[in-house]
Amino acid sequence: METIDPFGGNSFKVASLTAAINHLPNAYGSSRPLFSNIKRERVRTIIVEERNGILTLIQSQDLGGPANQAKKGKRKVRSFVIPHFPLDDVLLPSDYDGIRGFGTTALQARAELVTSRLETLKASHDITHEYLRMGAKKGLILDADGTVLYDLYQEFNITKQVVYFDLANANADVPTTCRQLKRQIEENLRGEIMREVVVDVSPEFMDALIKHKSVKEIFAATVKAAEITGGDPRERLVIGSVVFRENNGKHYPAEGDPVRFVAEGKGHAYPEGTMSSFFTAVAPADFNETANTLGLEYYAKMAPRKFDRGYDIHTQSNVLPMCARPGILIECNMGAKP
Repeated sequence: METIDPFGGNSFKVASLTAAINHLPNAYGSSRPLFSNIKRERVRTIIVEERNGILTLIQSQDLGGPANQAKKGKRKVRSFVIPHFPLDDVLLPSDYDGIRGFGTTALQARAELVTSRLETLKASHDITHEYLRMGAKKGLILDADGTVLYDLYQEFNITKQVVYFDLANANADVPTTCRQLKRQIEENLRGEIMREVVVDVSPEFMDALIKHKSVKEIFAATVKAAEITGGDPRERLVIGSVVFRENNGKHYPAEGDPVRFVAEGKGHAYPEGTMSSFFTAVAPADFNETANTLGLEYYAKMAPRKFDRGYDIHTQSNVLPMCARPGILIECNMGAKP
């Protein structure tokens, strides 16, 4: 007896499903615009050149082709492996047996079912990417279990800089500290441009900041502006030409307590509006169809299960957000300098 494959059409092939998952809306992405420069690679390893404290990707070449010419003053070349993040789901016959959406065909109903599963899977990839991007903004890219994937300061022998705001001290001059912070980042841009300096801070940092004597008048003006525009002053508090944003994002592991993107009392400063300081490297999936192709941010594929008892849905992303100038990443502390 011939088996009829209810998901055998072209709509459910790897190319179509991959296109579908790449066009679904992003569930998490406050840091996404900063890393919107997507570098699509054909291999899983990227080669990064460090010259005068600046990291530059080396263009890949065909085997046997002309080599890239090293620039004068080149110091070190390092390789980074783009991490692989797979996530699977199962579609059982009971999930799609006899389904048909209101006013739709059976094919449309099956497509909606698959899209719904892809949305759920993509949301997990999105929060993973945001977690990686937050790590890249801090100079410490972590895996989901907290293990270090890349410590950018250690990789490039850069000493992490910390700015202390001493917010418990009523006589501290916050606007002056902000200007000093901006100057440090400007010095480390090394010829790069920027639009503004942004600091992602914890809720505790934000609360102490808006209560400080040197900030009260600034915050009051920000609140008035927010009342007119309907905004939230915690999303854009400008002090000394530095933008503070409260970040209360969390990663919820399968076991254990939630992991905060920004630790209590901490902040992480970085420039926005740069040309090439931040990027996301993406590698192709490990499918026969995608070998040696330019990478995409997300991939999806379906395959029949053993004895035709439903379908396995496989998704994966192979991404590595990077900061090309780790010296521009400065940690902020709401406390006094030890």
